[in-house]
Amino acid sequence: MEIKDGFLVINKERGCTSHDCVKQIRKLINKKKVGHTGTLDPEVTGTLPIAIGSATRFIQYLPQWKTYIGQIKLGLRTNTDDIQGRIINKKDWPKISSESLDKYLNNFRGIIKQIPPKVSSVHINGERAYKKALQNEDFELSPREVKIEELLLMKWNQANGIIELKIKCSAGTYIRSIARDLGTILNSEGCLFKLKRISACGFHEHDSIKISDIKKNQYNTSNLIMPTISALDHISTLVLINKEEINFWQTGRVIKFDSNNFTKTCSFDYKKPIKIIDLKKNLLGIGFINEEQTNLNPKLVLNAK
Repeated sequence: MEIKDGFLVINKERGCTSHDCVKQIRKLINKKKVGHTGTLDPEVTGTLPIAIGSATRFIQYLPQWKTYIGQIKLGLRTNTDDIQGRIINKKDWPKISSESLDKYLNNFRGIIKQIPPKVSSVHINGERAYKKALQNEDFELSPREVKIEELLLMKWNQANGIIELKIKCSAGTYIRSIARDLGTILNSEGCLFKLKRISACGFHEHDSIKISDIKKNQYNTSNLIMPTISALDHISTLVLINKEEINFWQTGRVIKFDSNNFTKTCSFDYKKPIKIIDLKKNLLGIGFINEEQTNLNPKLVLNAK
């Protein structure tokens, strides 16, 4: 059976790397062009969207928000900032009410700067930070700006020092860094105890499937793949209505912008990408319009000539 292009939402299980998931899917569907939309650490479970075929070209145009349910363990600092790491310090955590704890969480709401964990995939002079850390090299990472759209205190277990949070954040946010830094501002230590991603790039856990279930042949894999266009609902739409426009599009030429065939989202501005479709609602690619909103410039062209 021919596998169509699009997105397959995997519910990643503990112990599997994101790259392992890609390799397994590539083998299961017999397609080489397969990629994921953002790495999950091996011990993290949950939503991992997999792009198949031409969908890999659209990853950068997906919504970038990600949502997690995580547990933070106070009193411990590890070399990886999660519970799997080597313990490097222990410190009692304070006796604190849920209301007071929530006020401390204000330090992590909105736009913040955080230093990534040293065991991370951040590049330093062309080399991944985790490789330097494994070689016991001494180095520092620069703070990075991220946005925490939502940070909800779900549970606080005073006896065990475990905080459960729901976090909606921008791409590139490290929940391990939040765990470490929350421990510090509470005059204790902190590390990530458990983490599950419940949504990523517009895809949700309730739409996901475990690779182990696919292997059991319980599902027709082709039926699980979402068309690429369904992942681009957040992007404004322009319809090309005649053969001349489509020919110009497929040959990468500038097209006169017709606002009568344009449906914009509430967040539209001319600097943002536009998805291009034909009258049959087939996805043709991604384009941008100029500031005067007179011309459409092709950026990503499917079936280019």
